[in-house]
Amino acid sequence: MGDPRKPRKKWEGPKHPWIKERLLKEIELVGKYGLKNKRELWKAETMARKLRHRARNLLAIPEGEREKATRVLLERLYIMGLIEKDATLDEILGLTAEHILERRLQTIVYKKGLAKSIYHARQLIVHGHIAIGGRRITSPGYLVKRDEEDLVGYAPGSPYKEQEAQ
Repeated sequence: MGDPRKPRKKWEGPKHPWIKERLLKEIELVGKYGLKNKRELWKAETMARKLRHRARNLLAIPEGEREKATRVLLERLYIMGLIEKDATLDEILGLTAEHILERRLQTIVYKKGLAKSIYHARQLIVHGHIAIGGRRITSPGYLVKRDEEDLVGYAPGSPYKEQEAQ
């Protein structure tokens, strides 16, 4: 079963670590989304890679079996907010790490105007000032689902909520 204190790695680093173009793109994304380190970016890249791989596998199976599995995958990704309602498998093949980074709580808090900067958003989340539907979330990497997006706000008891009320 494995040691519960040592969870399985959720990311894969780059195969060729010293490619200049990739390094520059990584630095740009880390700054744009206020990530703590490149590992957070690699988690998003790995997640996008696995979703694209799953879509490619669906294209390889016979048509009769493909329809149900495709519907399940598309519904799940719609709920996560990564694709639109009438999407196809081709749009899943176009998913990138940026699509996933846009769904992080840190990015949504900043875009809703609850924080002055992307880094301020991260600090508000870690310090417990942000809640989704009244439930405090302290992980900036939490992926916000489509129906939770409107519920993001200041946590009850947070001084920021009291300032907002005045």
